[in-house]
Amino acid sequence: MPEKSTRGKGPLHAGPIEDYAVIGDCETAALVSRTGSIDWLCWPSFSSPACFAALLGTADHGYWKLAPENAKAKASRVYEPDTMIVVTTFETSGGKVSVTDFMPPRGKYSDVVRIVEGVSGKVKMRMELAIRFDYGRTIPWVTHENGGLHAIAGGDMVTLRTDVPLKGEGMSTVAEFTVKQGERVEFTLTYSSSMSPSHSNKTGNDKVELPKKIDVRQALKDTRGFWEEWTSRNTYEGPHAAVVKRSLMVLKAMTYRPSGGVVAAVTTSLPEKIGGQRNWDYRYCWLRDTSFTLLVLLQAGYREEAEAWRRWLLRAIAGAPGQLQSIYGICGERELTEWVADWLPGYENSTPVNIGNGAANQFQLDVFGEVAAALSRTPEADGDIKVSASALQAQLIDHLCKVWVEPDEGIWETRGGRKHFTHSKVMAWVALDRAIKHYEQYDGGGDIKRWRKNRDMLHRQICDKGFNKKLNSFTQYYGSKELDASLLRIVLVGFLPPDDPRILGTIAAIEKNLMQDGFVMRYNTRKSSDGLPPGEGVFLACSFWLVTNLWLTGRQDDANKLFERLVELSNDVGLLSEEYDPKAKRMLGNFPQALSHIALVHAAFAMSGAWKPEPYTPAR
Repeated sequence: MPEKSTRGKGPLHAGPIEDYAVIGDCETAALVSRTGSIDWLCWPSFSSPACFAALLGTADHGYWKLAPENAKAKASRVYEPDTMIVVTTFETSGGKVSVTDFMPPRGKYSDVVRIVEGVSGKVKMRMELAIRFDYGRTIPWVTHENGGLHAIAGGDMVTLRTDVPLKGEGMSTVAEFTVKQGERVEFTLTYSSSMSPSHSNKTGNDKVELPKKIDVRQALKDTRGFWEEWTSRNTYEGPHAAVVKRSLMVLKAMTYRPSGGVVAAVTTSLPEKIGGQRNWDYRYCWLRDTSFTLLVLLQAGYREEAEAWRRWLLRAIAGAPGQLQSIYGICGERELTEWVADWLPGYENSTPVNIGNGAANQFQLDVFGEVAAALSRTPEADGDIKVSASALQAQLIDHLCKVWVEPDEGIWETRGGRKHFTHSKVMAWVALDRAIKHYEQYDGGGDIKRWRKNRDMLHRQICDKGFNKKLNSFTQYYGSKELDASLLRIVLVGFLPPDDPRILGTIAAIEKNLMQDGFVMRYNTRKSSDGLPPGEGVFLACSFWLVTNLWLTGRQDDANKLFERLVELSNDVGLLSEEYDPKAKRMLGNFPQALSHIALVHAAFAMSGAWKPEPYTPAR
């Protein structure tokens, strides 16, 4: 069946961002709404085209809903303890029913499993399935064969299996059934390739190999065991154990197991302002997340995951230092061409819907610091990586000595021209500082005299040009009068000690000028020239950075209060997006957001006393 554009057809389908829970198999993830609708799923991997894209449009762009016929059913949900299995309970006038959603650890194929169980009385249920490959653009050819429904388009095939009768309705598949107390109905949706010939075929004709039906009860048991074993390794013992555990599970769910890469979010183009243009694709791996990710994973006892992430890092950045990117694909891909899916109307009509990310081609100086910090936290590379981490670091630092004098696009990947961003220079200093310490500890190679000279020269320059005496604060870029929440990282990386008056002044200036309803904005988009129309929510990671700053500077009560307020912004199953609109009281930006959860865990470790910043290294 031919491709069909569905832009603008039907009402917008998605609910508020905070209405979603995430399930995943550590290779991709799906978002399930409170109403029982899976509105986002990219198959077979995080960055593949979506087959359910109603999150960014209408029902015509693909979804899978499983809920009572009664639209007024009261819904509540929880994750099963220590797992990423979500259970939604629907209560109607006639009875109560639960829907359990999960993705088993991946075998040969990837599955989404949905189990309906009658809790009390009887409930009329309805299932609606609209598969739309290629981000909602392609309607598949649907057939019924061997007890399953098969939807095929190009090389993609999805198979639905259930014991309830199915029927076509429009361009979708539906099922209507009643569940009584104690009854159970199972649904499995499996992704496989339609290009794989069956080896059992003896007719001489290539025939699609159909995935075998899975044992749902065993799959549920295996999924519980996988997550319970993983969470049992968590070593955090502070007062915020529940939220730390959930955040760590979210990070694990966003890890692409075959490579070890961690995606920044499982979505693209959820807006930072409703109706705005700040809509980016976050289904990739950012080097600047590497340092904090390694830190929290190692701190929490997950050395295996940290080393896998580090191996991904080494493979991704190996090569000429001048080709270092800020963003890579989940397997280290470098080409992330940004384009617009113009048939999608966007989340609440927020366009454009961007696929790919052009920021991969930007010069972002701070990533040198993130890489150096990451390499300094774990031992040398395993034997399967044919590159020496020390030699690679030496090449990167030698290159950095040549380029740190240049302006860049900065941590926020601005599109308004390069500047000498203060945070970028601080992270260049971090790269030099960590490389020198690595050299001193492991007797590594490198031009140590040159590195020390550049480190100390850079420290003096930042303190001279990046600090505004009238504002008593570091500023967004050299010579600027604007503030930037990235400056909160200055003390976290050990550039200055927490009791330095310039640190205290910067914190005070940010509290006075960059706070909205008690939370931190990245910067003032109305004053800073970033190449885009102004307006966005408060940035949750930055707010957690302030928590850590407050704690380190002796304001423990203030840190605790802000931390608790931030945790309260989590949705009912403990997930955080990138940003938050304190006026509309709703989440904004891609979801769930790794950096938000990383910053939460990091703040919790700091407040427990288990983490302290790198010792301050004064310039000579």
